[in-house]
Amino acid sequence: MTSTRARIVANVVLVSAGVAAAYVVLTTPPLRRLVFRATQIWLGASIPAYVVNQTLQAWLESGRPA
Repeated sequence: MTSTRARIVANVVLVSAGVAAAYVVLTTPPLRRLVFRATQIWLGASIPAYVVNQTLQAWLESGRPA
């Protein structure tokens, strides 16, 4: 088996596992609620942190005194 063929097979296996996991999560209400809540927490923490970081970088690059 060539390297290219091995990569294709590995990608197909990973995509299949991802689709199967998504199906189980979407068809099981408790898992769906868990994933929805985890996504809310993750976005609630990461987006404000990203915005603050970008604002700080822009301020520093502008050269204005604090």
